[in-house]
Amino acid sequence: MYRSVRGYSLLVAAAVLAISVTGCKGPKDQTGNLKTAINNYYDQWPECLWKQPIQLPQQHAKNDAAAVQPFDALVDQGLLSRTPVEKSRLIILKEIANSYDLTDKGRANWTVDSSQPGYGNFCYAHRAVKDILSSTPAGTQPGATTTVNYTYTLGDVKDWARAPETQNAFPELQSALGATSQATTKLLLTSDGWKVQAAAKSESADGRIVE
Repeated sequence: MYRSVRGYSLLVAAAVLAISVTGCKGPKDQTGNLKTAINNYYDQWPECLWKQPIQLPQQHAKNDAAAVQPFDALVDQGLLSRTPVEKSRLIILKEIANSYDLTDKGRANWTVDSSQPGYGNFCYAHRAVKDILSSTPAGTQPGATTTVNYTYTLGDVKDWARAPETQNAFPELQSALGATSQATTKLLLTSDGWKVQAAAKSESADGRIVE
């Protein structure tokens, strides 16, 4: 009888322990999945030199230092060619101008704007999530959402973007490369995992997540 009671007590104790361990188990850490989802989104939207696509070729007066500096910096990096041309002003006045166009290296680094023939941009890096700071509670079934607060830096930076000539001509580039920034976005759980919820083109003019 004693052995029977003792055995029953051990079974009860084991069951209580199992329930206790199960009950104390925290929610599954989704940090890696959230980070991957945001990075996958950023892979589609690289950081580029100009806020809006530009058209090439284009001409600028040689003595217009502010206009030619960014293009001359890209000539130094082998992305653009520079050809002197005469540019007419009014009817009788002419001035020496520089005509800038893509080189072979430039074409390899040029992101074409499919909606505007002849337009594009030089894109130099992608945002990369550094740390997930917080996320709102979310369900485990497709359709669940969570709002994620995170920091990011710029990764996969092109060599020509690191050149002093390029950074001097594009001051915002220099500060962007050295910064750790913070952003917030909303993710949706789909049957294929977490995805940035908003459609890219409805977020902002340059296709980035609204922050």
